[in-house]
Amino acid sequence: MKLGPAVVCLLLVVLLFDAARVEARGTPSAKESSKNQWTSMFVFGDDFADNGNLPKLPGGQPQSDLSRQWSYPYGSYINSRGSAAAVPTGRFSNNRIQSDFIARILGFNAAPPAYMHTLDQSCDPTGMTFASGGAGVFQKKVPTLAAQVKSFTRLINSGIISKDQLRHSVALVAISGNDYMSGADVKNSFLSSFDDIDTYIGNVTTEIVKNVVQLQKLGVKKVLVNNMHPIGCTPMRTSTNNYTTCDLLANYAASVHNKNLKQLMGKKNNAYMLDLYTAFTDIINHAPGEGSDQSNMFNNNLAPCCEGFYDTGFCGQQDDTGEPLYELCENPNQLFYWDEVHPTHAGWKAVMKALEQPLKEFLDRAYVP
Repeated sequence: MKLGPAVVCLLLVVLLFDAARVEARGTPSAKESSKNQWTSMFVFGDDFADNGNLPKLPGGQPQSDLSRQWSYPYGSYINSRGSAAAVPTGRFSNNRIQSDFIARILGFNAAPPAYMHTLDQSCDPTGMTFASGGAGVFQKKVPTLAAQVKSFTRLINSGIISKDQLRHSVALVAISGNDYMSGADVKNSFLSSFDDIDTYIGNVTTEIVKNVVQLQKLGVKKVLVNNMHPIGCTPMRTSTNNYTTCDLLANYAASVHNKNLKQLMGKKNNAYMLDLYTAFTDIINHAPGEGSDQSNMFNNNLAPCCEGFYDTGFCGQQDDTGEPLYELCENPNQLFYWDEVHPTHAGWKAVMKALEQPLKEFLDRAYVP
């Protein structure tokens, strides 16, 4: 997942969004999966779905918030052999992320391997992950959504990804707000009216749907598309209120995004919008006496498990001697958020449990040519 200049600056800052590697090898199993045997999954988007495409930086210590996912304590509670040893996996969480849980629904062990860690002339039978932390549709610090789809297209045209593999494939498109961050690469940096804001959000959602259509044209049979989660409830936005209340302006912007996306998606055949906004809200920002059953699983739903010591710091940051510059909670399973923007393993598990049944119903629905 971003009126006079002062208001626009506030909106962009409000929407600041900072952008894991468990192997996916193995054949799909009927257990816990859709009754249709989807044999491949292709993943596009940002840090909600990146399982290792952002590179490791030399030196072993995180140099920015977009390299921390390769350092303790990120992704370090389990590796591909089931060990509890500290093995960072390239994910922006303490273990699995959204794409992993969707992969489990499809019958895989985890999300398919990251594109950047795959041999040039190969594609895993379970598919491939193109998502990159920090990505958006216009944000160009890392490959955009369109650039990811272009890499996918190249592999199809070269025969590395076969037409037969596409005939049994599902795609996930996870765009979570990086286009609205302060410093996002947008042409109109000084938006001056609500119309400009609406136009920019409209451009973002139009580009998302454009890439969904492209994936369908390439032969992907089912496409899952995230709507925007309540970004005003992330610890980044709740920290100023001691993690007690959500930022209504940021959540309003997310609602505008979702309204546009829903209208553009319409009743598009073979595409389904995952309602992250409702699933997150029912867990972390519900009215008293309401919310999902999962909401009682977490303590202080608006606070992070891992938090930097300083305003400009980040989880995983170390000083020159290797000493941590962050505080880590004792039990991540009791908190919904892992860091200032990303859910914990337990948080993602709760969200996907809420979305699992309608998702399965969509996957089980007959393909419409």
